[in-house]
Amino acid sequence: MVLSDSLASDTRFDAVLIGAGIMSSTLAVLLHELDPEMRILIVERLEAPALESSSALNNAGTGHAANCEFNYTPCHPDGSINIQKALVINSAFERSLEFWASMTELGKLSPKTFLNLVPHISFVNCEEDVLFLQQRYKKLSAINAFRDMEWSADKEELSEWIPLIMNNRNPDQKVAATRVKRGTDINFGALTLAYLETLQESGAVELKLSTEVVDISRLQEETWEISLANTAGTYCVQAPFLFLGAGGGALSLLQNSGIEEGKKYGGFPVSGQWLVCNDSKLVKMHHAKVYGKSAIGAPPMSVPHLDTRWIGTERFLLFGPFAGFNTKFLKNGSNWDFLRSIQFSNFAPMIQTGLRNFDLIKYLIGQLKLDHDDRIAVLKDFFPEARSSNWTLSLAGQRVQIIKKTSKGGVLKLGTEVVTSSDGSLAALLGASPGASTAISIMLEVLQRCWGKKMSTDIWQKRLRDLLPSFGQDINHDKSLLDKLRNRSDSLLGLR
Repeated sequence: MVLSDSLASDTRFDAVLIGAGIMSSTLAVLLHELDPEMRILIVERLEAPALESSSALNNAGTGHAANCEFNYTPCHPDGSINIQKALVINSAFERSLEFWASMTELGKLSPKTFLNLVPHISFVNCEEDVLFLQQRYKKLSAINAFRDMEWSADKEELSEWIPLIMNNRNPDQKVAATRVKRGTDINFGALTLAYLETLQESGAVELKLSTEVVDISRLQEETWEISLANTAGTYCVQAPFLFLGAGGGALSLLQNSGIEEGKKYGGFPVSGQWLVCNDSKLVKMHHAKVYGKSAIGAPPMSVPHLDTRWIGTERFLLFGPFAGFNTKFLKNGSNWDFLRSIQFSNFAPMIQTGLRNFDLIKYLIGQLKLDHDDRIAVLKDFFPEARSSNWTLSLAGQRVQIIKKTSKGGVLKLGTEVVTSSDGSLAALLGASPGASTAISIMLEVLQRCWGKKMSTDIWQKRLRDLLPSFGQDINHDKSLLDKLRNRSDSLLGLR
């Protein structure tokens, strides 16, 4: 399957997927499961799959299920809390677990290689935020999807939940937390490799590494022609369907395709940095993903969290991410990426967005000024006994936030967005979090919008229900269905 420095074995495929990360590999697996005869080419510019945002150290957050992330439950000016986004993300994550459970049942995945059980905790340390968290807890725990959420403002109990965070904390400080024991940490790099290994065994998928997309053009016979280059030379491949799943690089590829739907988009790159600790004593003391609340005026992407995370087989602690700014759209991209993305069609929306988001610009400037001692000071708000010598700075992946032209001008959009051509022959995935954690739901949207006719056939419908027993049903409003789904997923994935 892997021909990293040679020409393609053929020039005609049923689908070409750009980028060998979690998104393209998820789509490839779904397409192969639905139609084993489909011939698929995956193209990756780097020397191995999953080296950009799918990598465990590059991913800004894993296992997103809206259990602990405050930015998925925004507070309105009147003090009310909106939980709709949390419900959508939670059900999307359940869909991912459901699919991984099915692949495990088929013997095509081993959950121990990419998934670990880790409690998800929300933590606050001031009176105003305690009141907010309590209201959030009451609203979420009344919903079936979050019924197992626990609340505590008892310092002794919290010391059992999060000893590293509670040790030597100011006794006069108001603190509280919620906990969902059924949380996860997911190594999406390992999952990507597992997917590709499964596809390799099928023989139906070809992976081209160290291969750059030079050009994308539309032929008259309803076919996409993709010009590729590697050390062996330049050549073209053709396919009726093209997916642009190259992370931050997807925007540039979308613009290169020339489709009308892509002209309303721009992108704003945000880099990330982690404080990383591998001190075995500290790592053993903290077994949770703990999310705090952003400072007043800070953008949603600034939510701080102290994570237990597996990188390979080793456990680490990660704190951050701290944001920064450079003009690359990929960690291994070009400093010209941002400037090259500015076109006549998106210039005005990008200027409008910049003028409307001074908080973001101010936040990024502040982040750029931080030195190591400043970052440790931020960490100490979470972990009072943190020592500078135990933590090193590591560069995370690039996020490209969506800028979209709307009737109200340019708008900065958080999250992910699927862009498709009018005929469904091309799909691109833009944006960032929650991203990988909801990959199955996102790729089902791609299938519905681009493969609508086949999605309505009895064969594909039956196969989808085999892979996703709850497919087509609303798990948020059916308690027995959600209970059945979770019992199956937990049993097959070892989450009990």
